[in-house]
Amino acid sequence: MARRQSFPAFSPERFAPTAARPLRAKARVLEHLADIQPHRHDWAQLVFSMTGAVRVSTEASTYIVPPSRAVWIPPGIVHAVTAIEQADLRTLYLGAELLAGEAWTVGRVLEVSPLLRELAAALPGDPDPAPPETPADAERRHSIERLVLIELQRARPLALGVALPQDARLRKLCEAMLREPGRHAGLDDWAAEAGASPRTLSRLFREQLGTSFAQWRSQLLLAHALTLAARGRPMNLIASELGYASASAFTAMVTRTVGMPPSRFFAEA
Repeated sequence: MARRQSFPAFSPERFAPTAARPLRAKARVLEHLADIQPHRHDWAQLVFSMTGAVRVSTEASTYIVPPSRAVWIPPGIVHAVTAIEQADLRTLYLGAELLAGEAWTVGRVLEVSPLLRELAAALPGDPDPAPPETPADAERRHSIERLVLIELQRARPLALGVALPQDARLRKLCEAMLREPGRHAGLDDWAAEAGASPRTLSRLFREQLGTSFAQWRSQLLLAHALTLAARGRPMNLIASELGYASASAFTAMVTRTVGMPPSRFFAEA
């Protein structure tokens, strides 16, 4: 089993947006299963990876995203990041005034266009450029920043978040399922591992998350399947990794959950 590494947030205060630089960029490579510990800051954040899938968790939800997706984190929200595989992480920090409107006050998944990826990579990643920027460098950066904001406003939101409960018992179970979604298929096996009765856990899913165990697990499996499909895994291997006996059984679950076959869901999600 791979060893998990946990790191504190990498000096986010050094990248705090200012009047002169209201949009800052940061790059960081996370090894497989490495995570950035929960933290918060007073500015907004967009996090995605150039390569490798990542999981971004808040107190209320978790988001599992491949490189073509990003997670928007509003100011003041406690969040943590885990690399599902080695990830070339990109973070944009934005002053709260840059993007106004109710949509930007809640966490969500956004589509990352090829242009947005290149713009993020082109932004200076050093909090204190040395030597200092020339006027030409500053004008180029301002132009990139304006384009980043335009692309963010055009980015398509995607309903890929998985809600998390407040109850400690259910939270522990959900976290275990997030780590290894294919380990058990049914609630009875997960309940035995959690030391709780299936009836109790079923009630907690309804009370805490407003859904059934099966519905919540389907959303979780869809999120994991999307990251595997983004890496070019064939359908039979995706089904096997997620605990399905066959590709047809997995296809039936996807079609039942989202109303379309996996090939179309992966293309549109």
